Amino acid sequence: MLKKSLPSYSFLSLLLLLAFSACKNTEKQEETAQNERPNIIFIMSDDHAFQAISAYGSELSKLAPTPNIDRIAEDGAIFSRNYCTNSLCGPSRATILTGKFSNENGFRMNGDKFDGSQVTLPKVLGENGYETAIIGKWHLGTTPTGFDYWDILNDQGQYYNPDFISDNDTTTVQGYTTDLITDKSIDWINKQKDADKPFFLMVHHKAPHRNWMPPLRYATVYDSIEFPLPDSYFHEFDTTQIAAKDQLMTIYKDMYEGYDLKMTEAEGSSKLMHDPWNNEFSRMNAEQRATWDSLYQPKNDAMHRANLKGKELDKWMGQRFLHQYLATVKAVDDGVGRILDYLKENGMDENTLVVYTSDQGFYLGENGWFDKRYMYEISFRQPLLMQYPGHIKAGSTVDALTQNLDFAETFLDYANAPIPEDFQGKSLRPLLENKVNGADFRNALYYHYYDFPAFHMVKKHYGVKTDRYAMMHFYDDIDQWELYDVEQDPEEHHNLYNDPKYADIKERLHKTLDSLQVVYKDTMNFNKSTEQQVDRAYDMFSTLKGEEKGYYPREQN
Repeated sequence: MLKKSLPSYSFLSLLLLLAFSACKNTEKQEETAQNERPNIIFIMSDDHAFQAISAYGSELSKLAPTPNIDRIAEDGAIFSRNYCTNSLCGPSRATILTGKFSNENGFRMNGDKFDGSQVTLPKVLGENGYETAIIGKWHLGTTPTGFDYWDILNDQGQYYNPDFISDNDTTTVQGYTTDLITDKSIDWINKQKDADKPFFLMVHHKAPHRNWMPPLRYATVYDSIEFPLPDSYFHEFDTTQIAAKDQLMTIYKDMYEGYDLKMTEAEGSSKLMHDPWNNEFSRMNAEQRATWDSLYQPKNDAMHRANLKGKELDKWMGQRFLHQYLATVKAVDDGVGRILDYLKENGMDENTLVVYTSDQGFYLGENGWFDKRYMYEISFRQPLLMQYPGHIKAGSTVDALTQNLDFAETFLDYANAPIPEDFQGKSLRPLLENKVNGADFRNALYYHYYDFPAFHMVKKHYGVKTDRYAMMHFYDDIDQWELYDVEQDPEEHHNLYNDPKYADIKERLHKTLDSLQVVYKDTMNFNKSTEQQVDRAYDMFSTLKGEEKGYYPREQN
């Protein structure tokens, strides 16, 4: 017996039912994806060296640990080879906001004005359902755009009793800046916890930027510790490294005794030695200054009684720098811990991507230096730690070549937001979720620094870094190439550029460099600074120190 065929309308109904079901499933998947979008808290300090974060394992950091920052690595991932595109405060911030190199976002050096009309990370997140805010250091010469809320430091900001600028007013707030930024950040997060929108918050610390003023609670915390100075503290560069020889960022030659090292004029006196700006201590109220002097006077008097000379004084200056720098870092670590604790206590930790980084690397006495700017490993390399429970494996290490160029793309990826086509970085999410290995992610990095002639007199340069080698070209008032085998020579003291044994490697690096400049649209323009410009740069500031021409000032950028 033949079975009756189904009426045609029944078949159509089945198709419609299946289509409706598929549509509902798609909508449900999209809704689930939207609901799973994490809050994003991006914590960035200023000049925090990776070697001063104990999760990175340096001997220095073992004596001055950062347990709260380390929690992010323990509960998430630490990046072992993350780098910046331009090792300077403002340019790094501009790259993070735009996902573009300095030549494309227009902010090449401190003193430039950030073009707030361009497409930025907070704007795209805002257009895709995120509440956005920035609190702390901005330092881009214009007011923030694309944020629902902003409360920023005036220019560089001060460590004590800083001015905060909002879209309504400028207010002097009493307290220690690192603590205040943390307070303001937690207060803003608290207002978002019951909202129906995910949020993106940039927590930007001033610390541990120069002049390294710790909170009063930590002013003597490391006084009993003698930190190890790097073996290269008194290193002398050869004639193939003119750019390294010509810098003015040596601790024992180029720091201000009063402003930077808080040295006093004489035993029993609280009057500081050379302090050309006085903009930090002038912010303190009478009680803060009295407490500060009571804590610093005994150790300054001991310094005068020791009557140190020559290299012994040079080493003492290195110790004083490290004591202050690491005590300032300790307050940042406190702030990170408070934010992590707040998230956990309020049940927000599971759905929040927390990121910790610095705007670039920093020298802590290597080559005798402080500051950054160079493409050399210490200032080029940038700390990066991320946690997102259930999405980033706890205790993992990412060893791919990554850059701050990739941050915006990563956050947009996790937010299920579109990544603008002209952004130049790559999302780190596949690395964090083990969907791609480091070797396949990126095989070379590009770098370009522009700020010369300027403070510290680091030459303009650009270069390429691969898994093992780094090659850079210093230009403008010189024309010098340098090549290093960073695996064999991690301190980059042996320039191999003219070594015939490395001719093939040099040729390959040049080809890679050329291709990167095309990809990143960095068409070179070798505008030379005239000899007169360089002389004026020295002359303009040499009077601050009252010494012979060539003693260059130490600025705050």
